[in-house]
Amino acid sequence: MIQAIVTDIEGTTTSIAFVHDTLFPYARERMRTFLRARAADSDVAEQIAAVVAESGCAAEPDAVADELLRWMDADRKATPLKALQGMIWAQGYADGSLQGHVYPDTAPWLRRWHERRLALYVYSSGSVAAQKLIFGHSLDGDLTPLFSGYFDTRIGGKKDPEAYAAITRELDRPAGAILFLSDVGAELDAAAAAGMQTCQLLRDDTAVPAPAHVQAGSFAEVDERFRLS
Repeated sequence: MIQAIVTDIEGTTTSIAFVHDTLFPYARERMRTFLRARAADSDVAEQIAAVVAESGCAAEPDAVADELLRWMDADRKATPLKALQGMIWAQGYADGSLQGHVYPDTAPWLRRWHERRLALYVYSSGSVAAQKLIFGHSLDGDLTPLFSGYFDTRIGGKKDPEAYAAITRELDRPAGAILFLSDVGAELDAAAAAGMQTCQLLRDDTAVPAPAHVQAGSFAEVDERFRLS
């Protein structure tokens, strides 16, 4: 019996287009100005130091911005990049220029599962802060009260089975009682290797089917296939 659901964001609860066509360009356009303005802030300085340590670039805002833009071009899942993007997005959500996209069925089904006492968690390459922003400022209102916890790359890479084993330990539940939802086959493979149950969401034409996993086109189909009601 499923006791907990761990969900990805992109292509699962939220449109990939929103992340790639709205969030990423928003952060990219503001990265240099943001670093120049807030480099002395302790939280920003911590991430700048992490970029410098990882890349060897100069410890000044423009050099760090140049490095981060290269990381964005390469679609790197680096923790300091995700942290700084999250800080920039926080400003956009706060002033109303950003609102978190969720698919129309996301909020209703998260609420149903929550009401059935299924523990809900998020695991995404975006920082925990960024995850909370998407769900806290979603098109359907604040969804954060529905979640029991969040995981990002600090617990491990999303294609690494050990990351899912670590999540299992954090949840203190049998791996087979945890359902992982994602649109990416390699992530589902890693979760399955750690003993989790898996379901691939095929929300649009960009998802590459992974026949080794149960597939669903919506959360209603997930609910039916795993008999969560």
